[in-house]
Amino acid sequence: MAAFLLLLCVVSATFSQAVLANSATAASRLNVLFLVVDDLRPKLGCYGETNMVTPNIDQLAAKSVRFERAYVQQAVCSPSRTSFLTGRRPDTTRIFDLVHYFRKVAGNYTTLPQHFKNNGYVTQSVGKIFHPGSASGGTDDYPYSWTYKAFHAPTERYVGEKICPSPDGTFTHSAVCPVDLKTVPGGSLPDIQNSDFTIEFLKNRSMDHKPFFVGMGYHRPHLAFSYPKEYLELYPMSKIQLAPNPYYPPWLPEVAWSSYGEIKKYDDIAAMNISTFGLIPTDYSMKLRQSYSAAVSFTDAQVGRVLQALDQYGLADNTVITFHGDHGWQLGDHGEWCKHTNFDIATRIPMLVHVPGVTSKKAPAGKKFPFHDALDKSFGRQPPLEQPELVSESLVEAVDLYATISELAGLDIPSTCPDNSLDVAFCTEGASLVPIIKNLTSSTGSLTSWKPAVFSQYPRSKVVPSNEAPNTPIMGYTMRTDGHRYTEWIAYNHTTFTADWSKVYARELYIYSSDPDEDVNVAEVPAFQDLATSLSQQLRSGWRNALPTPRN
Repeated sequence: MAAFLLLLCVVSATFSQAVLANSATAASRLNVLFLVVDDLRPKLGCYGETNMVTPNIDQLAAKSVRFERAYVQQAVCSPSRTSFLTGRRPDTTRIFDLVHYFRKVAGNYTTLPQHFKNNGYVTQSVGKIFHPGSASGGTDDYPYSWTYKAFHAPTERYVGEKICPSPDGTFTHSAVCPVDLKTVPGGSLPDIQNSDFTIEFLKNRSMDHKPFFVGMGYHRPHLAFSYPKEYLELYPMSKIQLAPNPYYPPWLPEVAWSSYGEIKKYDDIAAMNISTFGLIPTDYSMKLRQSYSAAVSFTDAQVGRVLQALDQYGLADNTVITFHGDHGWQLGDHGEWCKHTNFDIATRIPMLVHVPGVTSKKAPAGKKFPFHDALDKSFGRQPPLEQPELVSESLVEAVDLYATISELAGLDIPSTCPDNSLDVAFCTEGASLVPIIKNLTSSTGSLTSWKPAVFSQYPRSKVVPSNEAPNTPIMGYTMRTDGHRYTEWIAYNHTTFTADWSKVYARELYIYSSDPDEDVNVAEVPAFQDLATSLSQQLRSGWRNALPTPRN
């Protein structure tokens, strides 16, 4: 322990010079491994989920800064990914769906991988980094962001096809989808093949002197929950529990509700014919929760394979590693599934940042990230910690990653965007998290506060989620503070991209000291009107007034 504290002191003294300084040559620059997981809530062993089997991610967490309170800017794929990849919020990217492309509807913004490419890095996208299709120009933003065309696993072509075995021997397109790899089309799954490609990429880069930025995007645990059936053995049904709040919350405004249409399109759920405000039956909710867990453990194994390769090829001690979800995921919480809400369970994500020589000690090649096979019967589930955990309770956002990774790699750090930044290619609406990392890795850290609030939003086209409701464009702006979540659902013009704060359709206020699961909306309770008024003013002041004070 004394030796490790001495190391921290040395690291603190040399952090800015050794890690953050601009490199004299490209060969001396830090690489970046940018890991993104689709639909991943902080349901991991390292986040206190003792029943989860995620040894490889837990091992990474033990050698990283783990951010306990990290939030995305919108709880759906393309808007969230566009936000953290451009360093700007949805109102600036003008992306609220899975169709539009920010370069066509907003500005020609310099993306995070593009910034690295412009600075001499080899950049490669694997799997799902940008949302594929029209949302990224049909090319995953190539050639703007990437040196080479994005790689997608050949088996991605079978997404949406009937590959899920059913008891009668037929195959369906179902949400619950454990598979036998011997019988699925192509004999594999996308995340396995994408990991194979990334491992080969790392092997080749180990023989090259150019620095790299590789984005590896995992599809699972996104629906359908398709994974090798062996992972079900890790989660016997006897250990599966329902969400602690599986019903529609009292006093929840209907505009805040999501009828979780995403999951209802799968054969097994569609057969239930669930109404707008209906609930998935308890027995099947348990199966869904079991399969989500199994899909997470399957993803953990693929993360472990890539980390092992990074280590094996001698790259682990000169590569910044970030790991995070693109948004959370509801597993029957509040009676809802999927994302598409402003609840904490949908907007909160796991976020890990590993800085070699700073958040962990250096190690011989092959010793830093050994692979942990959860399917091995002799496997011990939790790898032992080699050092004190580095955990931040600060409120942080996915939009902060752009400036953070740039600073860690010694590249130019984008300045804060002006109010109208459509014509500004390089700027950010986040803040670098390096001061937090420096504070945690210093024996004399003095950072006592960061952002007082973080911000997310979600659009709605109707006040009531039903086919009969009038089309009323609405935006739900939400703010998470230390003690509260406050939301206002207001009129929003999708042509001019402007909010009308004079038209408030509904409000939400949750008080964490008495309601940590956000079950009881007290926004209209007379006793809380002064608090609601104060939080409303803070929400309307926006993210600019919540940026941290500049720190060295």
